[in-house]
Amino acid sequence: MAISVVMPALEMAQETGKLLAWRKKEGESVRKGEPLLEIETDKAVVEVEAPGDGMLAGITADVGAVIPVGETIAWLVAPGEQPPVQVASAAPGARSRSGGAQQTRAATQAAAATKTAVANAPPEISPKARRLAKELGVDFALVRGTGPDGVITAEDVQKFADSKAAVPAPMARAMAPGLERPSQLARLMAERTTQSWTSVPHFFLVREVDANELLEAQKVWSDGAGKSQSTAGTITDLLVALVARALGRHPRMNASWTDEGIRANRDINVSVAVAVNDGVVGVVVHKADTLEIEEISTQRRQLTERARAGRLRPADITGGTFTLSNLGMYKVDAFSAIITPPQAAVLAVGAISERVVAVEGKPAVRPMMTMTLSSDHRVVDGARAAEFLSDLAGAMREPMKLL
Repeated sequence: MAISVVMPALEMAQETGKLLAWRKKEGESVRKGEPLLEIETDKAVVEVEAPGDGMLAGITADVGAVIPVGETIAWLVAPGEQPPVQVASAAPGARSRSGGAQQTRAATQAAAATKTAVANAPPEISPKARRLAKELGVDFALVRGTGPDGVITAEDVQKFADSKAAVPAPMARAMAPGLERPSQLARLMAERTTQSWTSVPHFFLVREVDANELLEAQKVWSDGAGKSQSTAGTITDLLVALVARALGRHPRMNASWTDEGIRANRDINVSVAVAVNDGVVGVVVHKADTLEIEEISTQRRQLTERARAGRLRPADITGGTFTLSNLGMYKVDAFSAIITPPQAAVLAVGAISERVVAVEGKPAVRPMMTMTLSSDHRVVDGARAAEFLSDLAGAMREPMKLL
């Protein structure tokens, strides 16, 4: 039975994906899980794996095409099998088993009729493109759509806006030297953070912890394994492991807010914020609570490398249930992060720095770290969030248990 290859939805609010490359040619054999194509979303370039075994057939999308999510763009078929005919407007007899010539003529006529109708119809515009056109002051009636059936995409609007002809006089005056037009990724981040900040009831808890044991555990771990600086375990790896195990003891912090209510997530998938060109991508360590610290470190490093190379896979950025954002390497003392819906919380971690603190009633210099937990008040209350943060702080006093 033929298996359809569709444009996948990899992120919230994704409407289309741009086909960058086919990894296989039509007629070539494909194994399930093999890289089959590359697509570009507003967030990243992603490799899409084959959904099953078979021969690639019936390709309908060319490289460079912008395709709606869910649309079939090819098929995987068995030897000798033909891909299904995709002519929705064909005549009733066009799909019969007899009269192959009639079927071909009917399909051709239907396709021609559809093409004529599309050519005479007013241009369609996606909701995202409509919002962007309004924001940029673009008359979308002047924009040529490159999506299927001439649909105007956000990318079409942006390209048109970038041309001099698209900038009306008031906007041209506003676009003075030094004004930077944000990239698609930066624009998407702005939209999402604005939506989260204005619709999710955030509250924040701050906790300072003594990071001496974390530093000691990292040193023992790296020295014991004889790792080079490029492959040594990091504080972030230890934090992912500790956070994942704490989430197992506090499942509500791992839940999600939905229109139907609070959804308990079965798996603990820790999303780690990674800086890339023009923005931040959350790469996901799946089932982090079941992984050994070495496995977490290896996965986190591979995910980071793929993110910065623009070669992420669908599973790399989907399914996160809790986010960890560590800016300690940038010498930031503390910060508050914005929640990524539908997740319930995000933990922001600052730099480890020596401070004078009271230890058993006496001043002492200790390596301290500030954690700020942002939580969705619809999912958790202050007491539950505080219990989680306290439990996590306690676990940080015994990180050697992870090794």
